[in-house]
Amino acid sequence: MSTTALNKVKKAKPIKCVVVSAKTDKTRVAKVDRLVKDDRVGKYLRRQTKIMFHDEANKSQLGDTVLLNPCRPRSASKRFELVEIVSTYSE
Repeated sequence: MSTTALNKVKKAKPIKCVVVSAKTDKTRVAKVDRLVKDDRVGKYLRRQTKIMFHDEANKSQLGDTVLLNPCRPRSASKRFELVEIVSTYSE
């Protein structure tokens, strides 16, 4: 392989999601909403995925919109880390 082929590393796109649980230390749970087309009917269905991510400084709170990047596994369930807080939730 040439050196240019080795230098091309595919960067993962950050995921935008909403924090749904902030009860544990340095760990948060976020929800990602997506639309999936049903094969038989043809309608779009809402699907949700929960993602556990690492938040070193415990900055994110419940309801915040955050950007997450995939990273090396930090535990059995954490595979993402916090990049930035896009917007904060205020009641």
